[in-house]
Amino acid sequence: MKHFELKGQLRETGNKAVIKAFRKQGLVPCNLYGLGMQNVIFTVDEKDLKGITHTPASFIIDLVLSDGKKYTAVVHELQYHPVKDNCLHVDFLAVNEEKPIAIKVPLNITGHAAGVQAGGKFEKLQREIRVCALMKDLPDQIDIDITPLGIGQQIKAGDLHYENIAILTPKDTIICGVKATRNAAAAAPTEE
Repeated sequence: MKHFELKGQLRETGNKAVIKAFRKQGLVPCNLYGLGMQNVIFTVDEKDLKGITHTPASFIIDLVLSDGKKYTAVVHELQYHPVKDNCLHVDFLAVNEEKPIAIKVPLNITGHAAGVQAGGKFEKLQREIRVCALMKDLPDQIDIDITPLGIGQQIKAGDLHYENIAILTPKDTIICGVKATRNAAAAAPTEE
């Protein structure tokens, strides 16, 4: 999986006025925790954060803080303003090479479904799925070949199997499928 370097400025715990002042300066308050470590609170530049939030890709984050310490983390939770849609707060979860990481990974659909060539309509219902693997085994994306899909067929999360990767998305979650259309139904031979 790709790494993304993010620089952060350590901060002290503050009240709402202090947090509001950070946001006015274009800084986003962040929290890093996990692996039995003490919580680390810091801020990052909102423009730098867009490299993570404004892309469908998932990243392992290399945090470089103002005290010179470096941490490896993944985004755990993002909070957005309900109207302005800017990021208000980020929780990072510290990770390492030894423990499995649960993370959302984007899906990449490949091939041309046989059902679409027969007149059906392809529907992609999920853009990403949640997986768990060691850091070295995490993929940048999950490839799904839809070539064998016929009309009325679907691919569910339970149908996906990859070496050294556990799929955490519920097994009955529909990833994609081919729906019948009126044209496909009219072209099908009718039995008398």
